[in-house]
Amino acid sequence: MGFAVMTMTDAAATRVKQLVANSGAEAKGLRVGIKKGGCAGMEYTVDLVTEPNAKDDMIEHDGANVWIEPSAVLYLLGTQMDFEVTQMRSGFTFVNPNQTSACGCGESVELKPADLAALAKQREAEARV
Repeated sequence: MGFAVMTMTDAAATRVKQLVANSGAEAKGLRVGIKKGGCAGMEYTVDLVTEPNAKDDMIEHDGANVWIEPSAVLYLLGTQMDFEVTQMRSGFTFVNPNQTSACGCGESVELKPADLAALAKQREAEARV
């Protein structure tokens, strides 16, 4: 059984499908990545995909497709993508075990690469249960 880099909640999948449906026939899903920026050092990026990149990892949940940029994989391992609507904002959120801090406004984060040895131990422990 393969390991998904990232997971998506039902709310995130619903929003991805809405965005794709409203973006025309050429839209296939979204691409998630990270870039340097913001006061904490890094920002998540979310872009429309019209032509999937063969090097991207792809996750699917309830018919919603999200591709992950190769350069972001180590920073996104174990992350859950969600979509929330509050009185102040609406947007995708990321619960990321590799996040070490965030700025006060929540627009940028500090990320460390995933600890692959710890992840392997966790998977072994889960397999024994």
